[in-house]
Amino acid sequence: MDPSRGIGTFVVWDYVVFAGMLLISAAIGIYYAFAGDKQQTSKDFLMGGRRMSAVPVALSLTASFMSAVTVLGTPTEVYRFGAIFSLFGITYLLVVVISAEIFLPVFYKLGITSTYEKQYLELRFNKYVRLCGTIVYIIQTVLYTGIVIYAPALALNQVTGFDLWGAVVATGVVCTFYCTLGGLKAVVWTDVFQVGIMLAGFVSVLIQASVIQGGIGPIINDARNGGRLNFWNFNPNPLQRHTFWTIILGGTFTWTSLYGVNQSQVQRYISCKSRFQAKLSLYINLVGLWVILVCAVLCGLALYSRYHDCDPWTNNKVSAPDQLMPYLVLDILQDYPGLPGLFVACAYSGTLSTVSSSINALAAVTVEDLVKPNFRSLSERSLSWISQGMSVLFGVLCIGMAALASLMGALLQAALSIIGMIGGPLLGLFSLGILVPFGNSIGALIGLLAGFAASFWVGIGAQLYPPLPERTMPLSLETYGCNNTYNGSNWMTTTAMPFSTTAFQEHNVERTPLMDNWYSLSYLYFSTLGTLVTLFVGILVSLSTGGRKQNLDRKFLLTKEDMLFNFDNFKKKEQVVGYKSHPVEEGGTDNPAFNHIEMNFTDPSGRTSGTHL
Repeated sequence: MDPSRGIGTFVVWDYVVFAGMLLISAAIGIYYAFAGDKQQTSKDFLMGGRRMSAVPVALSLTASFMSAVTVLGTPTEVYRFGAIFSLFGITYLLVVVISAEIFLPVFYKLGITSTYEKQYLELRFNKYVRLCGTIVYIIQTVLYTGIVIYAPALALNQVTGFDLWGAVVATGVVCTFYCTLGGLKAVVWTDVFQVGIMLAGFVSVLIQASVIQGGIGPIINDARNGGRLNFWNFNPNPLQRHTFWTIILGGTFTWTSLYGVNQSQVQRYISCKSRFQAKLSLYINLVGLWVILVCAVLCGLALYSRYHDCDPWTNNKVSAPDQLMPYLVLDILQDYPGLPGLFVACAYSGTLSTVSSSINALAAVTVEDLVKPNFRSLSERSLSWISQGMSVLFGVLCIGMAALASLMGALLQAALSIIGMIGGPLLGLFSLGILVPFGNSIGALIGLLAGFAASFWVGIGAQLYPPLPERTMPLSLETYGCNNTYNGSNWMTTTAMPFSTTAFQEHNVERTPLMDNWYSLSYLYFSTLGTLVTLFVGILVSLSTGGRKQNLDRKFLLTKEDMLFNFDNFKKKEQVVGYKSHPVEEGGTDNPAFNHIEMNFTDPSGRTSGTHL
């Protein structure tokens, strides 16, 4: 690069593009609040009336999954640690298959709004297990959303001059606005718009970086020479931060806890009008995940090619690695007014999509789990207003929690660590319920507590005593091309500072075997540990407390009929058994939580119909 050439600054057109993205997102919420199908009931507000089709839901799943954590964190991850991160493409395939074939069939046939509500956890176990699951989910979502709001705002503030708290509040207010007005339909369709903005931002960076660097070939050559094409590392050591095994095994557990049982994702695919559409949305979403991952990895390689001999971080041009992508954008796109604004809109589109899905899911869980069981006389109209009020409340709470995120360190790892520490035990809990017929409430509760104890022990220990560089394996960052002098000479450095440095880190502490082994466990294994401990303890306790004697309804388990659904779908459709007392989607069941009890039947074609009693 030319070290004498400074980066650009934001101009009027950049602000216009960014503001336009926010206005269009808000306008979608207004449309679904006052035009077309209005949100008359809490079912309409929280689940889009269960009339959504596969494609918009798939794009929404992709958008909410690929937050600003991906836009800013993944290129930085590739820049610092290499393209081994691209192995997550295999992980995504495994996650989608597991979610579509194991968890989706059970949740969809129950027709539930909340994965934690009385219709699953309470009826499968008891109300205490359900209450634990609800509270833990709310804590996890608020913490994760705080990171998603704050971290990109901080990175963009220090590079572009964007006002930090202005950006934080604007993000939260716009999300809260269209979630409150438009419900799930507004969330899904703004996600569709925002995933387009995310792709446009990535593509603009990739095209211009290729032009400046002389094409994709030189970018790949620079990455190869810098050791960034490190795709295959089969070291089985669980203490190594990223290897083939930590990404495939640990990553699968981490992301399945998000896709398989997390309310914000489950709520989307069970809003589809049929089980086939729900599964299709997950598989279409897989293509979207791969496209975004490829774009993010290529941006990381382009980032390294541009700064392979003059790293802006060690050269003190940026104060944190998460600021590297905004720095690159203002460097290479400064001659194209509006394009830096497009990339900022790209980053914030990821933020908006994730925050909006979180707010909508939190409202759903609160209304279904805490309000409806205790206030059974409320009308559907009243529940709809309460759902909107919950959206406002959680929007404000998430903005407030953004301040705590400043203590969590690097964006990508902090986000995945929270998902793993809290999501792992929850994944173990639902796996116990769906896959283990003799799992009982005592085993579930004790297993969940044991899983949390294990994952929080290692997770908090890793925050206090981050792994040494020989565990995280950062690649070299060089500055010999910067024309900077220290002590009278040019210098080159390999950054030794751990990537997971946090404000909680204990300095000048003598390392112990516990720190160098247990606390150095790859952060991707936090979820694996929590899931397996929850399952193992839950199974042992259930067996020893009479789990085999319980009389369990098979609809709460994954059954052979659920597994054969895909094959039955290709058979000739037969007449649906049962009577639907009001218009509901073909192949779906009405929500049993809405003041009636529904028995579920599966006809020979595999379609579920409901009979009201």
